Amino acid sequence: MRFLRGIFCKIFPSCWKDDEFSAASGLRYLRLWRISFFLNATFCILPLIAMTYVNYSLYRRALQRDMTDPIHHQTHAARQTLEYLLEERRAALRFLVEVLPITELSNPERLEAVYINLRDSFQDLGGGFSSLALLDSTGGEIARTGPALERRESEAGPPKLHEADKMDGNFISDVFWGQDNRPHFVIEVIQQNSDTKNATLRATINIELLTQHLGTFSQNLICDAFLINKDGILQTPSQLFGDILDRIPFETPKPDKETRVMQPLAEMECADILAYANIDNSPFILMVLGNSSSSGQNWFISRKYLVAFLTISILILLFFISATSTYMVSHIRESDRKRRAYYHQLEYENKMASIGRLSAGVAHEINNPLAIINEKAGLAKDLLLLSDDFPQRSRIVDFADSILSSVERCGTITKRLLGFAKHMEIESIEIDLKALVQDVLSFLEKEAGFRNLEVHVHAQSPLPPIQSDRGQLQQVFLNIINNAFQAVMDGGTIEIDLRQEDPETVAVAITDTGCGIPEENVERIFEPFFTTKEQYGTGLGLSITYGIVQKLGGRITVESQLGKETRFTVYLPIRHASPRKT
Repeated sequence: MRFLRGIFCKIFPSCWKDDEFSAASGLRYLRLWRISFFLNATFCILPLIAMTYVNYSLYRRALQRDMTDPIHHQTHAARQTLEYLLEERRAALRFLVEVLPITELSNPERLEAVYINLRDSFQDLGGGFSSLALLDSTGGEIARTGPALERRESEAGPPKLHEADKMDGNFISDVFWGQDNRPHFVIEVIQQNSDTKNATLRATINIELLTQHLGTFSQNLICDAFLINKDGILQTPSQLFGDILDRIPFETPKPDKETRVMQPLAEMECADILAYANIDNSPFILMVLGNSSSSGQNWFISRKYLVAFLTISILILLFFISATSTYMVSHIRESDRKRRAYYHQLEYENKMASIGRLSAGVAHEINNPLAIINEKAGLAKDLLLLSDDFPQRSRIVDFADSILSSVERCGTITKRLLGFAKHMEIESIEIDLKALVQDVLSFLEKEAGFRNLEVHVHAQSPLPPIQSDRGQLQQVFLNIINNAFQAVMDGGTIEIDLRQEDPETVAVAITDTGCGIPEENVERIFEPFFTTKEQYGTGLGLSITYGIVQKLGGRITVESQLGKETRFTVYLPIRHASPRKT
């Protein structure tokens, strides 16, 4: 509130300084400005913010898709590749079990020949077969070829490798460390015969088969790719979380048939996107950590530009809304000021008209007894002059002359009063400016004598007469000279210069040695209601004077030096059409 009031005071300083427009009036305009500002700001800025938010959300979703889709596609492709690798070897084992009889696979020499053919057949496809064994229904070995690769004794828990009956005759084990200090996993395929007991063909696969494919899978957007089991144990090495059989430091994703992308992981320094996919018919879960730094950088840049655009747009809108509200309120205030000025001026002119009519009536009523006094005094003087033997005749004649002189003086005063009373009847006549100024000064000669003021009138010779309204010119010069009397101290000087400015204009300069006018008030002295006389002034005298001079076709200027002097100069046309009636 104080901030807005401070701004409003700078925009409309007169609202807080003028007597007419008090602080309460200023608060009314401030309230109007504030309502206009906030309404316009609300209806202009809220749609902009809403539009920016919608664009922000849409762009963010699109960018998130751009960030996650490549990881999703690559993870899905890697999942299909791994599933294909496992299914390819599982299908080969199933083919052997279904085509070759158990008696043939039980022969170690025949099993070794099968193993060699199987290993050579998959050599170009990554190989991976380390050993091959045939198990009976209890898990005992019937025959085997290749090195013994059971779990190391240091590994906790017994190896659960014979579980082919749990997955429709197929089984893939978790990764384990063999006695050769190399990681392996097992693929088992069960053969079911109606005549004999079940037999299981077990192949031991080197984990390097999967590790090599994961290594070639990593690209620019991928920081790390590895396999875990459902317990969160690493099945392949990870660049971030350690070696095989180490535990990952975050929760294992829930099983899902689809490839999923999780929320960014804050605890991972070089990766902010995690994609995972369950490898079908296996205990493996493919984990892919991606880096969206380039996309994220684009997002931060775009967001910065979007915020900058919104901020700049709001600032520009606020500026124009403020300027528009200020323009509107200033025009409303100006209209109110003019309306009040017209009302006050109309009231003032009605008062002056009433005073004029009253003055005319008073002057008329005084003139009647003055005429009687003048006639009676003249008759008494004539009678005295006809009688030679009247005692003290000369003295009484002097008394009569004094009475006649006083009557004549009173007649002159009432004539002047009637001259001011007649100003409502506007009439353009030929006027001697010097005589008119001296006539105005006669109303102020008592005050000048009482205050010991020196008034000097200087007129250019010859000074041409002008065509104008006598009554209104009397009011103009009376207002200006009266202001000069109020501005000077006792014993001051007032200079009145009359000159012909050009062939069509005369100028009357009224200079006083008073206190002067502050520079910030010089341009405001002709405004209605502006006054420096506090409770003694109405602020209408110079405003009405300015209006009268303009109606008479002239202009008025003011020059002032604070503490030294002030000069009002009235320029009047020598020939001017009849003034407009007020």
